[in-house]
Amino acid sequence: MAALTVAAALGMGAAHADSGSASGSSSGSGTGSFSGSASGSAQLPLASPRAQIALALAGTQTGKPYEWGGTGPDSWDCSGLVQWAFRSVGIMLPRTTWQQAEVGLEVPFGALQPGDVIILNDDASHEGIYAGGGNVLNAYDWGVPVGLTPLSQFDIYTIRRFF
Repeated sequence: MAALTVAAALGMGAAHADSGSASGSSSGSGTGSFSGSASGSAQLPLASPRAQIALALAGTQTGKPYEWGGTGPDSWDCSGLVQWAFRSVGIMLPRTTWQQAEVGLEVPFGALQPGDVIILNDDASHEGIYAGGGNVLNAYDWGVPVGLTPLSQFDIYTIRRFF
């Protein structure tokens, strides 16, 4: 796994598009589900450089332990890690995954970019930051340190973009 640095995130620029591949699905019902593609109606803004820096900052926490309710700096839960990373770049997010699923700009799967926050599982019980190449940077579960997990292991509830 290549190290993710703040300098690398800045070097990507706002126009960086993910060249990796990802797969996932959206299932269930309600407002969290989505379908379709990014083409068609209004132009979707690209992921912001601040979101890419938040991804890089979250990457500095790789290897730290998972702890339910963890908000750092020694251990994290999924929403605590996401909230901290985005707060560090001046983007204030609510504390829980469920709250974070309701804010920001909803993004269709076909427009997914590194730095986007992915709310996962049919019940929105987990989240991470898309790292590109089909991987999510996340604080996954007990006994699994912060790191990358293939997006293909999850169902997608919603994807959110923050500026």
